[in-house]
Amino acid sequence: MRILVVEPECRPEVREINDTLEAMQEIVGGLIQIVYPFDDPVALVCNDEGKILNLPMNRGLRDENDQMYDIVFGTFFLCGAPMDSDCFTSLTSEQIERYQNRFYTPEVFWGMDGHIVCLPLEECAE
Repeated sequence: MRILVVEPECRPEVREINDTLEAMQEIVGGLIQIVYPFDDPVALVCNDEGKILNLPMNRGLRDENDQMYDIVFGTFFLCGAPMDSDCFTSLTSEQIERYQNRFYTPEVFWGMDGHIVCLPLEECAE
């Protein structure tokens, strides 16, 4: 299965993995949580306990007005999630390009006056 892996402070990376729970858990470092924050059939798979385990903040999730509504903690990946199936699939080439662009720039977060501030991290680990 061809997926897009997004690690904290890194640019997204295309990887091939086996379509197994173990392979998915290895990428996120623990139990998986699946969310569907996009209009197209793409799943975001992250560590279910990322916030509790205080994993590094990775990327902000934004609504249609580009307002951040949540932060993904730890490494996550994106894969296809067809509506008519209960299995994940490879991302299409178009989806890979779209989400590489969306998550290309790593982000850094900190608290300020009761709000979370998010800025692009220009220098990132490669």
